Amino acid sequence: MNIPASKVKELRERTGLGVLDCRNALVESEGDMELAIDTLRKASGMKAAKKAGRIANDGLIGMKLAKEGSSAAMVEVNCETDFAARDENFLNFVTAVTDKVLDSGETGIPALLESGLESMREKLVQKIGENCSIRRAEVFEGSVGSYVHTNGKIGVLVSMEGGNEALGRDIAMHIAASGPTVVSPDDAPADLVAKEREIYTAQAQDSGKPPEIVEKMIDGRIRKYLAEISLTEQPFVKDGDIKIGALLSKEGAKVNRFVRFEVGEGIEKEEVDFATEVAQQMS
Repeated sequence: MNIPASKVKELRERTGLGVLDCRNALVESEGDMELAIDTLRKASGMKAAKKAGRIANDGLIGMKLAKEGSSAAMVEVNCETDFAARDENFLNFVTAVTDKVLDSGETGIPALLESGLESMREKLVQKIGENCSIRRAEVFEGSVGSYVHTNGKIGVLVSMEGGNEALGRDIAMHIAASGPTVVSPDDAPADLVAKEREIYTAQAQDSGKPPEIVEKMIDGRIRKYLAEISLTEQPFVKDGDIKIGALLSKEGAKVNRFVRFEVGEGIEKEEVDFATEVAQQMS
């Protein structure tokens, strides 16, 4: 069946999909525009499901602060490649997800998808040809410091008392660079400390030193470890002569909690040889 180019163009404009997909849908529907749209919607869902098994460990961090400064939202949205992460359609989806999280306060991924984002996600998969997913979301209320690294791959939210906007950004930037896991040593989970103590004990047993010396060595290593993972004990990245705890005290501020997102952290990257990758893309 001969499909006029004008119809293909109209279908592309209405769906945002590729020329070949639009032409095939019009051929299948014998030129019926609405039926072609239905066909493409069904195909989009099927293709999205097919690509869902592929690992999406690239992507971007989205962040938005409420105009009145009373809350902030941060999300991680994943795709498969950095190339897709720079695609305008993907950027628009990240913005839509971030807006939805801030406006609704919802951080549960199933609920977010059910709110209308799933259909947007499926259309995005159809357009860019990669698996995409909303991995996690966070909302902070009250006084919030924030920072997104220039590459869009690391983002931080900090809940604070006191201080000012500049200090909040500095603290968030420090967290992005240094990656602490707790605010202070007292916040370190007991099981984590016990695990580290067990490791250090095993390492020290072969030292040949008296038990009381070994115990002191272990205590020293634990203190060093806690200082390394605690925000307040870390030297400030912009001034190594002052620790974050001292900086906060100087500014009359306090950090209640923070969250740091880094794109793809903890996601195992699938190793696929070139021939297999080509075969998968052709399927």
